Amino acid sequence: QVQLVESGGGLVQAGGSLRLSCAASGRVSNMWTMAWFRQAPGKEREFVASIWSGGINTANSVKDRFTISRDNAGNTMWLQMNNLIPDDTAVYYCAVASASWLRGSVHSRDFDSWGQGTQVTVSS
Repeated sequence: QVQLVESGGGLVQAGGSLRLSCAASGRVSNMWTMAWFRQAPGKEREFVASIWSGGINTANSVKDRFTISRDNAGNTMWLQMNNLIPDDTAVYYCAVASASWLRGSVHSRDFDSWGQGTQVTVSS
């Protein structure tokens, strides 16, 4: 089992930036894909970005503004969010998929470890 802890959320004005972090511990050797999802009030959880050895996938809605990265050890992941807009307001979750054949998945059902989430609020 992998434990995930997100940090870096907060309140920011439209046009501002935030950098989210996800620290992983436990059975990190099984972390094939790490990803960020987000969930706004009254909406379904949606894919934001994912990263795995040799690949990155970013949702079209954030592709020009958000950048996902991961340290060499693979235990820490970041999401740099620039030019934030009010529609980015949501709880952001870090997730891990331990199955190698699920590399690049954008479906929350494929991820078996989740953090508690960090709130991002963008004011207009």
